[in-house]
Amino acid sequence: MRIPVVVLSFSALVLCPLTALAQEGDAEAGATVFKKCQTCHVVDKDTNKVGPSLNHVLGRTAGTHPNFRYSPAMVEAGKGGLKWDEATLREYLHDPKAKVKGTKMAFPGLKDDTDISNLLAYLKQYSQ
Repeated sequence: MRIPVVVLSFSALVLCPLTALAQEGDAEAGATVFKKCQTCHVVDKDTNKVGPSLNHVLGRTAGTHPNFRYSPAMVEAGKGGLKWDEATLREYLHDPKAKVKGTKMAFPGLKDDTDISNLLAYLKQYSQ
């Protein structure tokens, strides 16, 4: 009876780092994914387009980038405590309208978790 527990425990220890590594993403691949976003957003400078600049987006409170006119829903989400970290961006990028009901972002979201991980790795480069 102890052997399966030991094997399971060992497997968990071995596989956990691989799972974390798999979620880190590839910034170079993320640059390719970002091409879907660049019609409305920039990341390499602090300039708004149709959407707000994503420069330094990680750690930012939702709906607060200067000189951008957000939807009331996004402003309220920020006032309610929504802050962009990897977990909240992952949810938002998967389905923006589900995460912030009433957002004016028309993009339907990314369905591939690998694309999201890669995009987050790319955005991290511009959030430090």
